Amino acid sequence: MTDTQVDNYEKLDVIAVGAHPDDVEIACGGTLASLVNRGYKVGIIDLTNGEPTPLSPGPAARLKEARKAADILKITKRITLDMPNRALFDCFEHRVTLAREFRKYRPSIVIGFGDKTPMASPDHYQAMQITDAAVFYSRLSKWPEHFGELPRHTISKHLYFRLAFEPMHHSSPGGHITMDISDTLEQKLESVRCYQTQFPPEKAYVFDRVRAFAMQVGAEAGFQAGEIFYPTRPLGTTDLIQTLLG
Repeated sequence: MTDTQVDNYEKLDVIAVGAHPDDVEIACGGTLASLVNRGYKVGIIDLTNGEPTPLSPGPAARLKEARKAADILKITKRITLDMPNRALFDCFEHRVTLAREFRKYRPSIVIGFGDKTPMASPDHYQAMQITDAAVFYSRLSKWPEHFGELPRHTISKHLYFRLAFEPMHHSSPGGHITMDISDTLEQKLESVRCYQTQFPPEKAYVFDRVRAFAMQVGAEAGFQAGEIFYPTRPLGTTDLIQTLLG
């Protein structure tokens, strides 16, 4: 594949990576919608199709839900990879597969899982490790046996997200960033509601939890609603006033 052929893939500003369809919406759907509203091109990569799950009739239903959710958030590109749900493991092949997508779509920022999720799917932590490695593999040169002629791509920033069902904060040397999603909270919740196979009426409490989490972390930063992200490295600035006051 030549550089010209790579240009056939639309360059994205941000890619958010989840283990399953609905992970990204729950963690940072409001932020992605807000970025789209500001004119940025945003992508979602689901490592698995999330199947099987107890109430879903099969992969086609889950993919339909994912497409509908992406449409609500106005996502530029959603990609579903064929890694195995429930048996997702960090391995070399999965790292390369994701890194190939980064090389194709050339994001400036990648957002993904940032920790284990005790009492929830272990796929989440494996997704974190796969994403960490793929960010690194994306920028390596002299590896044609795995990337062909896909040019290397350096991702400028890598952020971690947290699901709304996890403890509020965890220790991070880089602190955390709160994104104002006051204007897109309802859009986020609407995207999560698309997953009717995952959140039937008896699980309606999930939406209250997602809302409450957003309102609590938002209030801490003076917003009506927010989402939190942890930088993989401390962030710096050359203009303190612009950074603080925007």
